[in-house]
Amino acid sequence: MDFLLSGLAACGACLFTNPLEVVKTRMQLQGELRAPGTYTRHYRNVFHAFYTIGRVDGLAALQRGLLPALLYQFGMNGIRLGTYGMVESAGYIRMSDGRISPLRSTVAGALAGVMAAITSSPIYMGMLHALVMIHKEHGLLGLWRGAISAVPRVMVGSAAQLSTFSSSKEFFGHLGIFPKDSWLVALCAGMTSSFTVAISMTPFDVASTRLYNQPVGPKGQGLMYKGLFDCLAKIVRTEGILGIYKGLGASYFRIGPHTILSLLFWDQLREVYNQWMQKR
Repeated sequence: MDFLLSGLAACGACLFTNPLEVVKTRMQLQGELRAPGTYTRHYRNVFHAFYTIGRVDGLAALQRGLLPALLYQFGMNGIRLGTYGMVESAGYIRMSDGRISPLRSTVAGALAGVMAAITSSPIYMGMLHALVMIHKEHGLLGLWRGAISAVPRVMVGSAAQLSTFSSSKEFFGHLGIFPKDSWLVALCAGMTSSFTVAISMTPFDVASTRLYNQPVGPKGQGLMYKGLFDCLAKIVRTEGILGIYKGLGASYFRIGPHTILSLLFWDQLREVYNQWMQKR
């Protein structure tokens, strides 16, 4: 049930944030390995990207890839949040005095992220037809192309997100400014968590997007980047340090609302389920 509720919460958030994912990906891919000022910027900022995509490709383009995004969110966040929820319910992230341990919650979030990233990497590659074609051309391991970049990305992001959320939820709960078990506590904790997630994940997000979208050779090897650190190094060397934060605004406008909504939905679904179980 932990996995099911977690997956449903993530899918609910995805319905609202998928257009932001489309915009973020477009902005991160423009000017790939081109020095600043040497290419045409089709998207000047997040709002211009929304306008341009809607005008040129149509409004439906902003929800492009929604179905695989829902499947990916259900799989990845179902495993990630579900695993962390089980660890949290068992009391493993709390110290002897009952308070949240930042170290334990960070480790639990990181390990949950690693499990989710490895398990759900093939879903990130596309739908069934795409998976069959990738398997036919590049073999079974081709389904995990780019997974090496997804693991540290999700690990760092998951650790930052869940540890911050747990600690912030405890902090806002102790402040007493909201009624006990109010959804506003989870909302404020999710908002706090969203900032740490965006800052920690964007460099990995940029590299992950580049690795997944690079052309590949006959043996499935990337033709532009050898791996995560090679990708980050080439971006910094060619595009400058700000290159790894390309699309940061778009990243936050996507990661921020998704973090807030998914954690809020996750917290409230678990609360409703626990109340229902107590009444049985």
